[in-house]
Amino acid sequence: MNPQTSRRRFLAGLLATCSALTFGAAHAEETTPPQEYYEIRIYRCPTAEKQQAVVNYVESALLPALNRQKIDRVGIFTPTGENADHSVFVLIPYRTLDLLGSLNAALAADSAYQAAAADYFKMDPKDPAYTRIESRLMKAFSGIPVLEQPAYSKEKKPRLFELRTYESANAHKAQLKVEMFNKGEIDIMREVQLGPVFFGETLISNDVPNLTYMLSAENEEDHQTHWKGFGPHPQWQILKKMDRYKDTVSKIISTKLVPTAGSQL
Repeated sequence: MNPQTSRRRFLAGLLATCSALTFGAAHAEETTPPQEYYEIRIYRCPTAEKQQAVVNYVESALLPALNRQKIDRVGIFTPTGENADHSVFVLIPYRTLDLLGSLNAALAADSAYQAAAADYFKMDPKDPAYTRIESRLMKAFSGIPVLEQPAYSKEKKPRLFELRTYESANAHKAQLKVEMFNKGEIDIMREVQLGPVFFGETLISNDVPNLTYMLSAENEEDHQTHWKGFGPHPQWQILKKMDRYKDTVSKIISTKLVPTAGSQL
């Protein structure tokens, strides 16, 4: 084979390889879903009666209106356990920030929503259903870009959720903790069946910097069993001892939640 023929074949092979790599990268971009955004609204209610009024409003008015805006997989929860109060937690996934930005105008123009929420809006302003609404806006981690709903949740079986917030001393430490989850911690949680639902880097709240995520199980006993498998996991033992991830979490807040009858999670 003469040198020119060899050179032509080499260049043809190189071009073919480059084309394959380019196609593979493009294909990966097409198949990897964009990272979602999550809003958690916490209605702080003073009594069980007011809590039920908020649940009724969310289930009968807000949830159908969100669905009409193509916003689905909405979670509606109440706290459970020894320190449970009368709050109502609502998890709203947004595929884009435009959906969030246009939501209030969409609700104002939605006659079905306005009719369904009429009695709720007529409650005495001096005796409202909630004291305030706390809210946090998050962006999904790259390691779990869209919400993952377990089968028992889709089937509406009895289930438990745990909402966990990890505060950090500064923004750099918070970013490192996000990295730690993306580079192994989420995979370990999946492996030990902790049932990750979402992981969100908090963009706006009154307690940044932090991240917030949600786990799930069919019941408290199973959930505790799954947690017991996490601590001794060999990969976790390696991750937690890495100097890079030292002191990434300064405070952990955990809230156990149960879904209401109308929750989509």
